Amino acid sequence: MTERDDAYRDGNSLAGPLSEIFAVDVTAAGGRCAHCGLTGPVATMRVYGSAEAMVGRCPGCEEVMMRLVRGPDAAWLDLRGTVTLRIPLPPD
Repeated sequence: MTERDDAYRDGNSLAGPLSEIFAVDVTAAGGRCAHCGLTGPVATMRVYGSAEAMVGRCPGCEEVMMRLVRGPDAAWLDLRGTVTLRIPLPPD
């Protein structure tokens, strides 16, 4: 095994850090639109659809920033239209 092979960990190492992020109110997070660059809270997105399938559009250019689809035993979150999502973390 080379040094490069030893340099990575598997995805399980993300469990702790991701649980901190997704345990917060994501509507307070700041998202940046991949199309026009507008940055603002997720709460300002224009949301269309039902509880099972929702689309969040940029309030500036109306491009899709987020898609959320929920099934009986899983949810799918597509952030392809969002360049970044800045999630405030609670203080330690």
